[in-house]
Amino acid sequence: MKSMLLETEKQEAADLVFAQLERTAAFMMAKHILMYHSLPDELSTHSFLRKWSEEKKFYLPRVNGVNLDILPYEESRLELGAFHIEEPSGNDTVSADEIELVVVPAVAYDRRGNRLGRGKGFYDRLLGSTRATKIGVAYEFQIVDEVPTEPHDVPMDIIISPSGCTVIRHPKKR
Repeated sequence: MKSMLLETEKQEAADLVFAQLERTAAFMMAKHILMYHSLPDELSTHSFLRKWSEEKKFYLPRVNGVNLDILPYEESRLELGAFHIEEPSGNDTVSADEIELVVVPAVAYDRRGNRLGRGKGFYDRLLGSTRATKIGVAYEFQIVDEVPTEPHDVPMDIIISPSGCTVIRHPKKR
């Protein structure tokens, strides 16, 4: 994926997506936000985290067995963790209940908010345990007509790509 786009194209896409994120009510109202620390083939979150880290309380996931722990984001506390992803160090984990907004990466999203991850189920387990607004961010080519889903998959509430922001209307659960 990463070789398909020039660095300038990747940065331009990230700038467009995160500028739209900043304008969502979910972002404006949230104080506690779970982000991801981007890999080279994902929309880069690094400058966005730095830009807002004085005004918002950001958290990053850290792999713990088959689950993700949630820890405060501090650039100085990042270390290479599972799957060669920079993760926060320390023991000051927080409950998913404290998170108001989750910004989620994916391999692909469909127009119904379904997400195709990297196949380990980490995010689905985490997303299933929180009532936070779930926003998927993606390059344009990551938005597809349909992704395969399983019963445990958790759909996004909003998907943002460089061309726009799509709010997903989920059927009411009884």
